[in-house]
Amino acid sequence: MAKVAKKINIITLGCSKNVVDSEQFAVQASIAGFEVVHNSDEIDFNIAVVNTCGFINDAKEESINMIFQLVILKNSGKLEKIIVFGCLAQRYMNELKAEIPEVDVFCGNYNLKELLNLIDADFNETHKHDRILDSPGHYAYLKIAEGCNRKCAFCAIPLIKGNYVSRPKTDILEEAQMLASKGVKELIIIAQDISYYGYDIDKKLHLPELVEELSKIEDIKWIRLHYLYPFLFPENLLDIIANNPKVCNYIDIPLQHISDNVLKAMNRGATKKQTLDLLTKMRKKLPDATFRTTMLVGHPTETDEDFNELLEFVKEFKFDKLGVFTYSEEEGTSAAKNYNDDISEDVKNSRADILMDTQREISLSLNSLKLNKTLRVIVDEFDGEMYYGRSQYDSVEVDGEVVFTSDTELFAGDFCDVIITAFDEYDLFGEKK
Repeated sequence: MAKVAKKINIITLGCSKNVVDSEQFAVQASIAGFEVVHNSDEIDFNIAVVNTCGFINDAKEESINMIFQLVILKNSGKLEKIIVFGCLAQRYMNELKAEIPEVDVFCGNYNLKELLNLIDADFNETHKHDRILDSPGHYAYLKIAEGCNRKCAFCAIPLIKGNYVSRPKTDILEEAQMLASKGVKELIIIAQDISYYGYDIDKKLHLPELVEELSKIEDIKWIRLHYLYPFLFPENLLDIIANNPKVCNYIDIPLQHISDNVLKAMNRGATKKQTLDLLTKMRKKLPDATFRTTMLVGHPTETDEDFNELLEFVKEFKFDKLGVFTYSEEEGTSAAKNYNDDISEDVKNSRADILMDTQREISLSLNSLKLNKTLRVIVDEFDGEMYYGRSQYDSVEVDGEVVFTSDTELFAGDFCDVIITAFDEYDLFGEKK
């Protein structure tokens, strides 16, 4: 009688960097003979492997809730084994072992060979850069570094992931070439901070040359840059974005605040003036670029005056995309050690709501300028009636979509020109030209 392959459900929580780790593990497990699925809702798997996030309270709760759901399945005999790894497991290993003994293994930060040992599988060197994508396949995240050397007061990532370690450029290029051979058209470059790439090696910022090398891969049509830290920023990158047609006109630059008082408390490494100077250079070099940022409200020391300063800055600069987080005290961080978390949750949430209401008005106004314009769009999916895609000004999941009709059949990964005929705060609507 033939042996039936055991099925592994890889459940990925948190950021896109975790997605890459899960995709890499998936291909190795598949080579070892397992049937592998990503984030399956079907209860037909033998082993659950949970890739956790421990960044903020909401992410921790999501991870814990998922683990408990799996424990229920295991206790009812529907699941053989639970393996938990990632940021949450790294940070709270002892507490989790004590509180959830039903989990078979907690193993901390991503270690591919260790994970494979847990399922009695060996690492396949030939496929070291291969991945089974948890996406339609026409876009993929490309991780260029681990860890972080920034010392932001509110952030626990350096405590969890350690210091910044750039991946060798040859490995990155090999992986990108592999992704292109699988049909990937859009590479989304990620790390906790891609601006810093290479600086840990020789005190030089190597992101611009890496982007240039990636753009030489013929089948890659778009390169999108995520998480450009604003301080110690490789300014020659702006010329590449301006002049290389493959690099999306898209600046994702998490600023967190603009008040000097709060920037200092956050230990962000620069002043309001330095921030504004950089943004001015960016706008001058890239007048047509989309700017995306995140802001953190309710950080210790933030006064009403500080918040109003931030609000006025958002109104004046008019970011195309803006996300808002409320401060969450994280154990071990310098903010937790040095400040009291004494701004009430009501005040934090109120400030976040005010910022987002303001941003909705800005987004609606900026989207109105695209009416009757033609945008180049990559197709993401089709629901039987409408196509959903994105222009170079929108990233996967975090931004809006271009929703459109087409008289000809299109497939995920196709590019087409779309005339914009309507809009709302986040999405654009149109017809294929």
